Amino acid sequence: MVGFIDPATVSANSGTITERSRLVAARLQKTDGEQIFMMPYNPGRHWILLIVRAKKETVYFLDPLPGHRVVDEEAKNIVNSALKIYNTHIARAGRKNVIWKTLSGTPKQPSNVECGYYVMRFMRDIIMDPSLGFEYKGSGYHRRRLCNDSG
Repeated sequence: MVGFIDPATVSANSGTITERSRLVAARLQKTDGEQIFMMPYNPGRHWILLIVRAKKETVYFLDPLPGHRVVDEEAKNIVNSALKIYNTHIARAGRKNVIWKTLSGTPKQPSNVECGYYVMRFMRDIIMDPSLGFEYKGSGYHRRRLCNDSG
């Protein structure tokens, strides 16, 4: 149900955008498309989490920094290109534009150094929910999970 994309192969300074897109597409092609893929991404000095649903051509963006954040353009280009390659591989026309959704209500890091921890906790909380209903939960879902979890 859940796959992972190695952040070392896709984050900034890991090769060209084309090379990184091909690596993501190759990972997506190894499944039936129903799986979600967790893609920790570091554009440079900060971790975010992208969750890719290839079959739905939808990507969810989680950023632990406070304030209204936008998806890094390079990350967006990598995933958009990867989904086009994936669609070609499965012989599907696909959407004109990939759907990008920012998941609100995720806990925010208290200072400038905890982003990696929060991204790992986002992944853990999503995996621990057997329904994988992260996209349908209210804004209190992630906050409740982090505050009530003793592990």
